[in-house]
Amino acid sequence: MNEPTSETLEPQTPRSTQGEETEAVKPRKNGLDRGPSEELAENMRQGWADTERHDLEAVAQAAHTARRRAVLSARFPGERLIVPAGTLKVRSNDTYHPFRPGSDYVYLTADQSENGVLVLEPKDGGGHEATLYLLPRSDRDNGEFWLSARGELWDGRRNSLAENERLLGLATADIRRLTDLLADATGPARVLRGLDAGVEEALRDKVTAEGDEEFRIFLSEMRLIKDDFEVADLRFACAATARGFEDVVRVLDKAQASSERYIEGTFFLRARVEGNTVGYASICAAGPHATTIHWVRNDGPVRPGDLLLLDAGVETRNLYTADITRTLPVSGRFTPLQRTIYDAVLDAQQAGIEAVKPGASYRDFHEAAQRVLTERLVSWGLFGDLSVERVFELGLQRRWTMHGTGHMLGLDVHDCAAARAERYVGGPLEPGMVLTVEPGLYFQADDLTVPEEYRGIGVRIEDDILVTEGGREILSSALPRGADDVEAWMASLLP
Repeated sequence: MNEPTSETLEPQTPRSTQGEETEAVKPRKNGLDRGPSEELAENMRQGWADTERHDLEAVAQAAHTARRRAVLSARFPGERLIVPAGTLKVRSNDTYHPFRPGSDYVYLTADQSENGVLVLEPKDGGGHEATLYLLPRSDRDNGEFWLSARGELWDGRRNSLAENERLLGLATADIRRLTDLLADATGPARVLRGLDAGVEEALRDKVTAEGDEEFRIFLSEMRLIKDDFEVADLRFACAATARGFEDVVRVLDKAQASSERYIEGTFFLRARVEGNTVGYASICAAGPHATTIHWVRNDGPVRPGDLLLLDAGVETRNLYTADITRTLPVSGRFTPLQRTIYDAVLDAQQAGIEAVKPGASYRDFHEAAQRVLTERLVSWGLFGDLSVERVFELGLQRRWTMHGTGHMLGLDVHDCAAARAERYVGGPLEPGMVLTVEPGLYFQADDLTVPEEYRGIGVRIEDDILVTEGGREILSSALPRGADDVEAWMASLLP
């Protein structure tokens, strides 16, 4: 990786004092160049074409983000509302993790720029005026475009403020003036915390922890109901994820010659080609690794006769993610015991899916799935003389079921996490909600309370479900679920 000749301050501090147009570019501590000569600097200022794009149209999401901002405005009249995108995080020394903006910022703007900040300024007559504060194009005159480690010749062209206005349907302004504007502002304000330390410091004496938490909760609860744009994007995410699973089955012979990493890499290729990236760290768990709920090391062997638990999702270029799990026999066919355990999980999942409908309690699908799993575990003699009711009452099945049966899905794989319990797990299901249904059974390799042949077997089946007016839609239905269907599907794909 090449080193820039100079570097700016930390990437989250492109904001200057009020009125300044440029940032000073400081020399790199161990850079090889001594700095540009006046002649080189003059040379670099000249001979650049005008690349401003004037024919841009608004992105498809712009109308939806405008509506969402209007809902937010109505909830907090007369208050200044600030939602940052977030800043780069250092990976190692002067390299950074790939940037992923905060989900609430994306939800309200459709923008994915690092350091961006949305400000909703209250108007005297009611409502708010929305302005998106962003970093403008690199300045050719001051040399930032080639001297700064974040300049465009190093990081690539960024949109001008005018281009972003056309694309996003939002007024834009230079981010480098924002912290001073916020510091000088008066009146009530709320900020989404944890994303931009500079913004929070500018608002230190203007916001309260209680008010900001209320703001965070409301934003999270806004996202519980998906609009048409979001549902369409989630459908695409599920379809792309299904193609990624097909890719994996096609290379299972290569994975056996390598490791779980081959599976992870294969799915990642599909995620990068069709989407932005993976929506979360892929779980590529073969053999006894399938009994570890969040196995993301993905460095173990893939052996014939074992099961592969693949839990992965494509994140779209609009940052919505699928979350799908299939448990597949590496050799293409289940053993009798593997099928018995798989069918128990499938029946539990089906009971959970059928419990998803408008007006149902959010907990209904979890309890429906857990009851089926409890019945099977009791029928296999794993609880001695205890009845199904007693086992379920005591929650003893959780030794082998472990986790909840699902969660909300959207911009985050565990979406709307800040919502109040009474709106989420304690509330009713409503049309437009998207959630997962994902029961599992996990028999640890060292669990002496189960027969030896059970040990090291883990099975999870997960689908993404849209609550509709009439019931539900399985967005991930392109992937088979039944054991016979899984075997036939794999047979059509295996080399």
